[in-house]
Amino acid sequence: MSVHDFSAKTITGEEKPLSEYSGKVLLIVNTASKCGFTPQYEGLQELYDKYHENGFEVLGFPSNQFMNQEPGSDEEIQEFCKLNYGVSFPMFSKTDVRGKEAHPLFQYLIKQAPGVVSDQVKWNFTKFLVDQDGQVFERYAPKTNPESIEKDIEKLLR
Repeated sequence: MSVHDFSAKTITGEEKPLSEYSGKVLLIVNTASKCGFTPQYEGLQELYDKYHENGFEVLGFPSNQFMNQEPGSDEEIQEFCKLNYGVSFPMFSKTDVRGKEAHPLFQYLIKQAPGVVSDQVKWNFTKFLVDQDGQVFERYAPKTNPESIEKDIEKLLR
């Protein structure tokens, strides 16, 4: 089993098999537009710009499960991300990332990399770094800035 065994709906409504990312390093992040961590979009985009040509992808999964911090439609989310942060990395449709209704991808991610306090996704901008084979390499807390993940990304891209 790996991340590549799942598919998810893109923010534009197409079902995308994650096997299309096979051979790439992935940073999977649950995001929100009205969160104290929202400025991390900027750092995520910088990582994407810097390493994309080397086989790195950021996959953004908006979620409204944390204090209604992502209330907009997929179209509104996409517009917000582009206008405010220049986001060009792949974004997916609004997704449940914890609880019984969590997307199977996130159920898999939390089994592979349980949190310190709980195995659930604790808050927006929880990040999962995934290797080229679709295996979870590391989980990062919401407060972890994208820039501080750079060394791990470089390690996996070597």
